[in-house]
Amino acid sequence: MISYRPFWETLRRKGVSTYVLINRYGMSSNRFTRMRKGLPLSTTSIDDFCRILDCRVEEVMEYIPDRAAAPCKGRAESV
Repeated sequence: MISYRPFWETLRRKGVSTYVLINRYGMSSNRFTRMRKGLPLSTTSIDDFCRILDCRVEEVMEYIPDRAAAPCKGRAESV
């Protein structure tokens, strides 16, 4: 599961509001509604947040493993 909890913490830490993101940077309020509901966002949206907030992806979202989900049975790629 992807959590956007780090995003809200980053906003507080940087003193930025969703109002500023919507009105100064032209972001859609729908992005924030989706985040509050835990719905997926595009990588373009994540990129926008990182650029505007001058932060890393980890400061916008985090992966939380779902313990109940079965592991992927496909072959893992080497990095």
